[in-house]
Amino acid sequence: MGAKQIMAVHTCWKIVLIDDEEDIREVMAIALQEAGFTVKTAADGGEGLQLCAEILPQIVMTDIRMPGMDGLQVLKTVKKAYQDVEVIVVTAFGEMDLAIRALQLDASDFLTKPISDEALDLALKRAMERFTSKRQLREYAALLEKEKAATSQELLKAIRFQRNLIESSMDGILGCDDRHTVVIYNHSMEQLLGWTKPEVLHKMSLKQFFFDDELKRFRDDLSADAYGGANRLVIYDTHLKAISGQVIPVQVSATRLFNQDLETGLVCFFRDLREIRKLERELSDQARILHQEKMMSLGRLAASVVHEINNPLSGVLDYLRRMKRILGQGQSAADRQEKFQGYLDLAENETSRCSQIISSKRCKSTSFCSAASF
Repeated sequence: MGAKQIMAVHTCWKIVLIDDEEDIREVMAIALQEAGFTVKTAADGGEGLQLCAEILPQIVMTDIRMPGMDGLQVLKTVKKAYQDVEVIVVTAFGEMDLAIRALQLDASDFLTKPISDEALDLALKRAMERFTSKRQLREYAALLEKEKAATSQELLKAIRFQRNLIESSMDGILGCDDRHTVVIYNHSMEQLLGWTKPEVLHKMSLKQFFFDDELKRFRDDLSADAYGGANRLVIYDTHLKAISGQVIPVQVSATRLFNQDLETGLVCFFRDLREIRKLERELSDQARILHQEKMMSLGRLAASVVHEINNPLSGVLDYLRRMKRILGQGQSAADRQEKFQGYLDLAENETSRCSQIISSKRCKSTSFCSAASF
């Protein structure tokens, strides 16, 4: 298991692993414990949340498909109850829509079964980095709130820490003053939009990173209550404009800053959604291809039915025509009765054959549609 490569010194890192399949829980738990993690397992969402309250883990790994409380409900509950805990969701192949929804709810990553060593390594490292960054940022904010920087040395140290924290963030961080001029612009923003820090700081304004219609919507929703309260946006989808003119889909959390009821600035945290949008397009393409294949198979099935019932129907039609000719020839009633009885028996058999063919094809069609829908 590749998780062994994730520094075994992290013995203080605790993981709650939630999966309703016992074999998967046991195998994953052994691998993570060998990598140095403390692991507690749960068979359902309720038990997993109880473990979170007891051991306060840094990371939760949860399957999406579970009876009772599913993985998305676990994700929502954990994010609401524990600010710093990172959640990795595990999906089955073909559940990309659920994986995308999990990322939109701020899951740190998703893994598809069967889980590869490389994917597990990357997901755990990303979760650990996000947890550490958020914890450091919160501790730094608490430090400033308590005004513990009693000396200029401590103040300079806090400033250096702040700059390092902003620059190392995996999310793009952009801050503006009260005139909307950019005063904070980290490395992730440079990678996201293409403008360099010297080009942006104290020279460009917030509006230059938005298209006109998106800027108006962003400002209107920031002033409204729909996305986290007035003067705040939480997990809000919008688009930014790159230096090349490219449209960049992003998810943003933003808040206006105030000092004694006077607005002093705005800070925004941007998350690149291009990979999520790519997954959404792939999911849509898969659904369209599946529908086309389904229609083609149904067409072939219909053609097969027509071919197979054509012969017995032709026989029935032939016997009916013979009976009409006999009636026109004026044969005796005794002769007609004997011939008609034989023809009617044959017509009945051919009609039953048609019914059996149609019933057989209908069962195949029902099975195919059920499989395609699944």
